Amino acid sequence: MGTTKAATGPLRTRIEKAREKYGAFANCPVRDVIDGVSGRWSSLLMTALAEQPYRFGELRRLVPDISQRMLTQTLQELQRDGYVHREVFPTKPPGVEYSLTELGRSMFEALLVLLQWAENNHDAVRAARVDFDGQRETA
Repeated sequence: MGTTKAATGPLRTRIEKAREKYGAFANCPVRDVIDGVSGRWSSLLMTALAEQPYRFGELRRLVPDISQRMLTQTLQELQRDGYVHREVFPTKPPGVEYSLTELGRSMFEALLVLLQWAENNHDAVRAARVDFDGQRETA
């Protein structure tokens, strides 16, 4: 079975500094921010909203396997963090449109790098999982 390498050099220094500052990451601002966009649906919704504003029903059709409750909850979380703007139009029934804020666009630019990395490395990650799982079964 393989061994896990300990962090060395500059990475180890950054980890040690973060632990000193944030008490083993308990109050880490990075984790606090990343938690808001790392959910199952957040990145998908932000990707859609980066293209254009959408109404609730349009988002529901774009992501058909998300429940109405989860779509509502995720949009509210993205609004709370300042990434998404919700605009209500005075129609009957009221129309609601969602769009990215400037903060949301800024976050999406950073998120896009990670999404592209994930797409480019998907096969390698899956192969590593198969390899790891095979090693666990023989141990």
